[in-house]
Amino acid sequence: MIKAIFFDIDGTLVSFKTHTILANTLQTLHALKEKGIRLFIATGRGRDGLNCLEKFPFDGYITLNGQFCYDHTGKVLYENTIVQEDLTTLLQTLKKKKFPCGFTMQDGKIYNYRDERVEELHNMTKNDDQPSGDISGMDTKSVYQIQAFLNDNEEKELMQKMKHCTSSRWYPTFCDISPLGGTKVLGMDVFAKQYGFTMEETMAFGDGGNDLEMLSHACCGVAMANGTDALKHAADYVTDTVDEDGITKAMRYYSIL
Repeated sequence: MIKAIFFDIDGTLVSFKTHTILANTLQTLHALKEKGIRLFIATGRGRDGLNCLEKFPFDGYITLNGQFCYDHTGKVLYENTIVQEDLTTLLQTLKKKKFPCGFTMQDGKIYNYRDERVEELHNMTKNDDQPSGDISGMDTKSVYQIQAFLNDNEEKELMQKMKHCTSSRWYPTFCDISPLGGTKVLGMDVFAKQYGFTMEETMAFGDGGNDLEMLSHACCGVAMANGTDALKHAADYVTDTVDEDGITKAMRYYSIL
């Protein structure tokens, strides 16, 4: 029996077209809640980017790809920041090679500069309008995640230098760089311990590369039809797109509703 469900946001719960949760999907979330199923967010977004969730009362939030996890009361259950050595390495790299980077802290995000790639992302998510500014002292701050606009080869080269970090990618123009340790999977385990359920009683929905481990960790991993080919290949079930109410259709397929 499914007791807990984990949802990615962009392309899973929230449409890239409307930037909202589909009305039918929202009704499904309320129906699941009434059945006593625990519902959790698992996203690359920070806490300041959750206004798109229509104030729905989720039981917990795995944010920044697992680096900052807190429950419905706001109690922080896990947090993880990038070590100073790796931040210094990145700042030195940026002096030699210029590319946009968004540094996410607990109180928001700041970019070194913005270009057409950042603007394209904001047009998709309506969540990336943070300003650019001075990042010279960023290696003395608590940074949970970095959004680096690099191609695959540039990402691999940078990650060889940032030895205490890992990276994931859900869109071709950028990768999310996070400290080793915190992941969406770790967040799932944190909430399983908090609320007393096992992974055999969980379900997870996603559409991007940063959802792959999460779908594999859950008993039932569901990929959206708008998801990546790799994710759909690894999933237990592929449902319709976010704009076609894929979440509701998967619930009916598994007879949860």
